[in-house]
Amino acid sequence: MKKINVETGVGIFIVVGLLCLGYLSMKLGDVSLFGTDHYQVNARFVNVSGLKEGATVEIAGVTVGKVSKISLDDYEAFVSLLIKPDVKLQEDVIASIRTQGIIGDKYIKIKTGGSEEFIETNGEIIETESAIELEELISKYVFEKE
Repeated sequence: MKKINVETGVGIFIVVGLLCLGYLSMKLGDVSLFGTDHYQVNARFVNVSGLKEGATVEIAGVTVGKVSKISLDDYEAFVSLLIKPDVKLQEDVIASIRTQGIIGDKYIKIKTGGSEEFIETNGEIIETESAIELEELISKYVFEKE
């Protein structure tokens, strides 16, 4: 009888441990099972060199969303952003691709506008600035110098 109680206790302990491990892996992996309350906004860039899905979207240095999808549409990069519901983007915001540090990861920086109108769900950011390619700048400087 006592052996059954010990085995039951160990079984419950293992199940609880596995549930906690699953919860932590979902949180750390930033995975949501039941969808998200974020809303989607799209932007088109000429060049998204180095930008990856899952990259952060920031306003004034504060993370307000992430890049959910990058695809090619009409020879332009079509980027879908998931923005937190408490953040409303004006119609005249500017989205630019920046680098964290000298050789860090790419992220999207949004400069706020002054418009009274806001971008709705699945709306599009019109003003964008593409990524700056360091190799291109260096080659221009080196090879175009007379």
